[in-house]
Amino acid sequence: MTHQPYILVLYYSRGGATAQMARHVARGVECVDGLEARLRTVPSLSDVSQEAEDAPLFATQEDLRDCSGLVLGSPTRFGNMAAPMKQFLDESSALWLQGALIDRPAGVFTSTSSLHGGQESTLLSMMLPLIHHGMVMVGVPYSVRELRATEGGGTPYGASHWATESGDRQLDSNESAICRALGKRVAEWACRGLAR
Repeated sequence: MTHQPYILVLYYSRGGATAQMARHVARGVECVDGLEARLRTVPSLSDVSQEAEDAPLFATQEDLRDCSGLVLGSPTRFGNMAAPMKQFLDESSALWLQGALIDRPAGVFTSTSSLHGGQESTLLSMMLPLIHHGMVMVGVPYSVRELRATEGGGTPYGASHWATESGDRQLDSNESAICRALGKRVAEWACRGLAR
């Protein structure tokens, strides 16, 4: 790879909570020297136009192919990742055939409207295609002190956020710190791979 090494922070967001989490994950990535965060989203299934000038860029399969690591985020849909994210991953079979992502680190994050709305099952659902790609999953260890203090979101499987049914609950300080810790951890693992 001849470009600046980057961690792809790839997310889908409808109400804005998952996008907010993605920005915190990106801040964590950028705490690690030598790596940048590439923040990208996927279009909804009903609208593939990118209207606003300041809208985040849509990810391409090339963004995925060339990343040094990946942090994937989606809101929960019945305990699973949202369909637009699943579609993007389903389109990555050419990369799977090439073994393009083998041994690269990956982490996951999610947002739910209810406290017990399937945070962990959604995180696990996002891990499955990444494991098929041969990626190495990075979680959040309990040495991240906010993981023991959180009352909203945050799991060892990945960062999470409880947005409430109205969607108006902002990330609290513990959830934000867990997002940053996840981004930093994936970036640190990517640096180990780049050093080889």
